[in-house]
Amino acid sequence: MRALVQCVSQASVEVEGKTIGEIGKGYLVFLGVGPEDGPEEVEKLWNKIYRLRVFMDDQGKTNWNLEKVGGSCLIVSQFTLYGDFRKGNRPSFTKAAPPALGEKLYLDFVARAKQDLDRVESGEFGADMKVHLVNDGPFTIWLDTAEL
Repeated sequence: MRALVQCVSQASVEVEGKTIGEIGKGYLVFLGVGPEDGPEEVEKLWNKIYRLRVFMDDQGKTNWNLEKVGGSCLIVSQFTLYGDFRKGNRPSFTKAAPPALGEKLYLDFVARAKQDLDRVESGEFGADMKVHLVNDGPFTIWLDTAEL
């Protein structure tokens, strides 16, 4: 399971011109699922994201996590995180999970995040989504459960 986590001051996702998810300060998480992923990867990845200490404290040090700043989370499915560009210029997505598994684990991940946070929003699996964000600070974090 892979995630690209962006610290944001605000983010939203729309489908067919309608906003379906919107947050203020927190994380925009692009989530990709691999074919070997399961509940353990959901738990491992969410716990890592939830505990990241990348928000500035009163002294300007990155000591605060999402909970400490009262942050929220927008989670968007992104199978392209498994794109393989090693051969040619067009990506192969054979290393992404099949759609049924990808959707199940994406929804499980959203549900797991909701256990810890008051405000969790999500995109729509498989939809053509438009994502809008305003970066908040220098952090864009790449996480892969195979490396955790």
